Amino acid sequence: MNYQVDESDVVFSAIRAQGAGGQNVNKVSNAIHLRFDIRQSRLSDDLKERLLHWPDQRISKEGVIIIKAQASRSLEANRYEAMQRLQALIDQVAHRPKARRATKPSWGSQQTRMDKKNLRGSIKSLRGKVRID
Repeated sequence: MNYQVDESDVVFSAIRAQGAGGQNVNKVSNAIHLRFDIRQSRLSDDLKERLLHWPDQRISKEGVIIIKAQASRSLEANRYEAMQRLQALIDQVAHRPKARRATKPSWGSQQTRMDKKNLRGSIKSLRGKVRID
């Protein structure tokens, strides 16, 4: 199931990016802090519960997902990247792996395996000391 994040559930705040950036870095707030409150969101209750118990350092104890994006020099590009990362996290949590059904090896595959074992054992038995009787 694909859950689309509603932008009205997300709070964006512009902050100053870290790292080198020249003289302009101390004047412009280009990085984005995205805050997404899981409990207040419009997601299904099942997905909210799974998100709250998901082992991810971006999810705080209060149930808020905090994502910081600062890869680009553009505020809009960082905002888009933060939304993409939030959507990827929600998609990852929403995905349920298919249950594995235990199967038995077929009779033919068992025979092939045993034949290979016997062949390998006969090859190894030829490696022993040579006896001249």
